Amino acid sequence: MTTITTQDGTEIFFKDWGPKDAQPIMFHHGWPLSSDDWDSQMLFFFNQGFRVVAHDRRGHGRSAQVDFGHDMDHYASDAAAVVAHLDLKNAVHIGHSTGGGEVAAYVARHGIPQGRVAKAVLVASVPPVMLDTERHPGGLPMAAFDGLRSALAANRAQFFREVADGPFYGFNRPGAEMKQAITDNWWRQGMMGSSLAHYLGIKAFSETDQTDDLKAMSVPTLVLQGDDDQVVPYKHAALLQAELLPDATTKIYPGFSHGMLTVNAETLNADLLAFIRG
Repeated sequence: MTTITTQDGTEIFFKDWGPKDAQPIMFHHGWPLSSDDWDSQMLFFFNQGFRVVAHDRRGHGRSAQVDFGHDMDHYASDAAAVVAHLDLKNAVHIGHSTGGGEVAAYVARHGIPQGRVAKAVLVASVPPVMLDTERHPGGLPMAAFDGLRSALAANRAQFFREVADGPFYGFNRPGAEMKQAITDNWWRQGMMGSSLAHYLGIKAFSETDQTDDLKAMSVPTLVLQGDDDQVVPYKHAALLQAELLPDATTKIYPGFSHGMLTVNAETLNADLLAFIRG
């Protein structure tokens, strides 16, 4: 079976490759994508002998397009349901962007209390909170996220094309080489999901304050981000994460974009492997 049904009746799709007695690595994808965004990492770590697992968030990819539960609480509980179904132990959880918020929520609220987590990795991730707030000033204004909602509602297909062709991979930078297959694959993944899940997910990834989740992540945690991330500004993300996490190792990549896991996969995979085996 490649799906499970959660307690609230939502069907969640997942992949589970590799030896079942090997150390598991579970990957948590970004908005508005799917587990397919981890192809470069899943193939690499499968070939390194790990058990690799990834799921499609509710409303994304091949998971059910339900009209409820599009928030970090449900994202974390869905991940916990997959972990429990597969009985993953001593696992490394790696999250990108919104998936990093999901990792923080899962590890803090489910993984550590259940003793299932060995390490965590936050890659270009949204915690503690993207929005400019009194607790964490200096974030993005609400108008930025209202703009995302308006663009998505007006023409999701065009909006997703502009994100993929432009800031996500840094292809809008002078001298950047556009890689059309990469942006086509991003668009494909986004359009597989529910427009409602994507619309409501903007609130989840931008307004959820995960300060307490980060403080509760007592396992060794690797924080990775590029300093040319045009989607999640690293000074309000990776640098704050490093201050709040109890046991953080941080690496900022000069010139790398939000989509560095794909366009700089060779560098990222080597650093992830060194952390996991270290």
